[in-house]
This record gives sequence, structure tokens and C-alpha cells, in this order.
Amino acid sequence: MTISIDDFKKVEIKIGHVLSVEKVDETDKLLKLSVDFGEETPRQIVSGIATYFEDPQALVGKKCAFATNLEPRVIKNLESQGMILAVSGDNFFSLLEVSKDVLPGSMTR
Repeated sequence: MTISIDDFKKVEIKIGHVLSVEKVDETDKLLKLSVDFGEETPRQIVSGIATYFEDPQALVGKKCAFATNLEPRVIKNLESQGMILAVSGDNFFSLLEVSKDVLPGSMTR
């Protein structure tokens, strides 16, 4: 499926700084992230990436790309206010990370 450039421009991709991570009770896949986007308060992001991290605390401090203008979604009674962006294949998984000097809230252009 292809989309127009105008449709792609609707997606807001911002850099977020992961402040904290918690496993979601009663699941093997879900993590609850608190993410700084340079806004007044951090956002809560719920993501099914737990199986890729032996120690989820390794995510704390990372600066990654997130889709931030998705409608909020409730997952296991937790509201997720965005989506972390990653790539994966048969033998790999990688978050879309940026260098440490990129400020939270920076947007793609």
C-alpha cells in the first residue's frame, strides 16, 4: 500500500527521552515508559517490546523516535499516548535512536 506525501506529513515524529520503564503486570510483552518530549509533563507510552530487553531498565536514558499524534489507546487499562518506532526482522530488533545531543521534542522535517 502506498500513501501520498501529504498523508505522511500528517504523522508527527518526535524524539523522546525515556525517563523510566516498568513491566506491565500480567503480561510478558508490555512495558510502560515515561517519556520526555519537552512538554510540560512526560507522556506514558505502552509498548510490546519487553521480550527484546533482558533488562528493561537499559531503555532509561535512551533518545528514540516516537509517533506522537496517534489517538491515545488503552492497553491493559493503561493509556498509551504515542508509539515508539523500531525495526525488526527474523534475527534482529532495533529502536530508532538518535545521538545524545538531540533535544527531547525535536521533530523530523
